[in-house]
Amino acid sequence: MDRRQRKTREAIFDAFSELLMHSSYSQITVQRIIDGADVGRTTFYSHFPTKDDLLREMCTEMFEHVFSEAPEAELTHDFSRASDDPKAIVTHILYHLREHGRTMLVLLTCESGELFQRYFHQYFNELVTLHILGGCLRKNALVPEEFLIDHISGSFVNIVRWWLKNDMKQSPEEVAEYFTSVILPII
Repeated sequence: MDRRQRKTREAIFDAFSELLMHSSYSQITVQRIIDGADVGRTTFYSHFPTKDDLLREMCTEMFEHVFSEAPEAELTHDFSRASDDPKAIVTHILYHLREHGRTMLVLLTCESGELFQRYFHQYFNELVTLHILGGCLRKNALVPEEFLIDHISGSFVNIVRWWLKNDMKQSPEEVAEYFTSVILPII
């Protein structure tokens, strides 16, 4: 993707995010998005066949970076050497979510929040499988692994929603501590 295409996508994402903060998903039309992004209808449709595709793509782009398998050193935090520590990985994710806090809160609570939460849950499932349960000697073998993964991911989605709704008063480290304190006993 060339620089011009990236700028167009960013403008569309920004316009869509702004509209989500003030309008319900069903009230947002493609026309309102293209007006806000200052792009043509053909340009919009060359990037996104539908408004749902725009939401899906926005989630994918955000989550691919947030849930990257190899955390990189960032300006606000550096967990690049902690790829085997579940608490460090969760803390890394929480830093990213805090950077996108306003957008995340809107996406989690807007009319389309269920779709967004499903993507969020799906990405975290993969992380749980690889970094939290992967290589872990489970104490409780009675609970099926699929159920456990889904339960842990659901717990994370809920704790993030709680954190965002409470204005992210706690640090990412504190929230990671809450989360691991809740999930470690069930593993």
